[in-house]
Amino acid sequence: MNEEEIKIIDTHCHLDEYLYKDIDKVIKHMGENIMIAAGVDAKSSMHVLELIKDNSAIYGVIGFHPEEIDNYNDTFLAFLEENLKNPKIVGIGEIGLDYHYTKETREKQIKVFKKQLDLASKYKKTVVIHSRDALEDTLEVIKDYPNLKMVLHCYSYSLQVAQQLLKYNIQFGIGGVVTFKNSKKLKEVVKELPLDRILLETDSPYLTPEPHRGEENEPYNITYVADEISAIKNISKEEVLKATMENAIRQFDLPL
Repeated sequence: MNEEEIKIIDTHCHLDEYLYKDIDKVIKHMGENIMIAAGVDAKSSMHVLELIKDNSAIYGVIGFHPEEIDNYNDTFLAFLEENLKNPKIVGIGEIGLDYHYTKETREKQIKVFKKQLDLASKYKKTVVIHSRDALEDTLEVIKDYPNLKMVLHCYSYSLQVAQQLLKYNIQFGIGGVVTFKNSKKLKEVVKELPLDRILLETDSPYLTPEPHRGEENEPYNITYVADEISAIKNISKEEVLKATMENAIRQFDLPL
């Protein structure tokens, strides 16, 4: 495959206008490369639906994020189910469990997580999972969905956990954190993970990679993530971009 045939795919970014100084410039910078925009609640998921209508390079995942759980009600499930029929909605996300700030909503988080996983099973959609400080419950929930295609967004657990998770149809989302000097654990994970189980993501506008850490992130910065993975695994950047493109196409059933 020639380099010009390789599309950079940012498999996880947030493209709500209010998050950026100039969203049009950010999208234009990606050219014909691919972005998968993620919803986190009803409002942002509706915005994802608008974005994918207007730009052939943007696909979407829609869902309810655990940190937004206080605003959840079951009318969202009907909205979610209706829009899973859209061919440019390639998954349900960003969903999952987050106990970083509080565990008070734990039961509701688990309940809503399972409801969205049930819809993913029904419609055979990939799920994009956010899991922070919630490893035990995440593992307990996903074991009941062994046939689902899953992406662990912004993977932050250990190599040992990653090796356990390889038995599932899981891809590991790797973003700007891997470029940070203090991210030794994640670098170890990336070094040992098979290349066919890695996806590139930015989580833009958050988690900006080096050498731009502290600035607003954007999907095109995925190239710095690819550079770091290339260095860690001692392979070419082209090999990283080609493999992760193929992984994304396969995991999200992208029509590329």
